[in-house]
Amino acid sequence: MSTKNRLMAVLVQATVTALLAGCAASPWMNAGDIPPPLRVPTNTVLTLRVHATGVQIYRCRAAKDDAARFEWLLKEPEADLFDQSGNKIGRHYAGPTWEGTDGSKVVGDVVARADSPDPNAVAWLLLSAKSASGNGVFGRVRFIQRLHTVGGNAPSDGCSQASAGGEVRETYSAEYWFYADRP
Repeated sequence: MSTKNRLMAVLVQATVTALLAGCAASPWMNAGDIPPPLRVPTNTVLTLRVHATGVQIYRCRAAKDDAARFEWLLKEPEADLFDQSGNKIGRHYAGPTWEGTDGSKVVGDVVARADSPDPNAVAWLLLSAKSASGNGVFGRVRFIQRLHTVGGNAPSDGCSQASAGGEVRETYSAEYWFYADRP
């Protein structure tokens, strides 16, 4: 291969790499596409986006307003968290809690919800951090958005007294966006 051809190959590789990096860094949606109740304060900045895959665990229990009626109630999520390169960086579980492999952790509190565009998927959420700890990826988090959900809804068929206490695990995936105070 001639020097000219090698130089051209390097330039093409560099251009493709730059384009791919730009695509990876671009948001999956514009902030304006997020439903208004789920938008974060303007004094925060997006610090991390992760993809979660796992399950939403539901337990059959008596309804709070009618002990004779039974329904599926969310017990907890169980999911692995992956960065944009596909590397596992943590897990998501009851609390709701997001814990990084670096030891950092954030516990959230639901502030707002919006129906998913997919009626078969769990709602999109905005959560505020009740607590955040550690020096890693979750240590400074103030807000969390759950977006782009797939699956995870409670079973559409109800549960009964005979199945009270039983659990089901519904597969889901979601994108979680984490925000910290603007520096």
